[in-house]
Amino acid sequence: MYEPNVVGDWQEYDEHAGLRVRVHRLEAAEPPRGRDDAAEGLTYFCVRVTVENRGEKQATIHLEDGQIDVRVGPEGESAFIDWRNSQFIEGFDVYPLRRATAVLYAAGPEASLSLVDVQIQLRMDDDWADRRLWAGGIGLHEGAAHAGVCREGLAHQVSNFLRDQAEEGSA
Repeated sequence: MYEPNVVGDWQEYDEHAGLRVRVHRLEAAEPPRGRDDAAEGLTYFCVRVTVENRGEKQATIHLEDGQIDVRVGPEGESAFIDWRNSQFIEGFDVYPLRRATAVLYAAGPEASLSLVDVQIQLRMDDDWADRRLWAGGIGLHEGAAHAGVCREGLAHQVSNFLRDQAEEGSA
């Protein structure tokens, strides 16, 4: 059974030897160039996507708008993505043992930010990689909770949910 990655986990791409990606540093943050009027009443957050090349040759990486999907809350509603403040990876050559990071600013209802799903479809050169999903959350309500405890709790919740869904499907 396929289980999503937890925010912070590295994901290796079998179809692109040496390439790995992670979604990390999911945190509440205001955008650097000011809030978008369309996000009025929503709480901003920031997430980083890092691509690392552990292969033997350079890879041209594309991670642009439309290749990142962010959903919030238990119903998986689409988050508002602030394209103006976000920084993407647009045709960047990542050499061996080097990294490139995209920074995405998004917003959603504060009550929904404890469950955030980020789906990535990376393009290397002209080849599309399979979609990968990371699950995480922002503990705005818990205060300064220990990150490891929140991470393990969310991973456990996601695993249980997927297991229950698989059992319902086979019944």
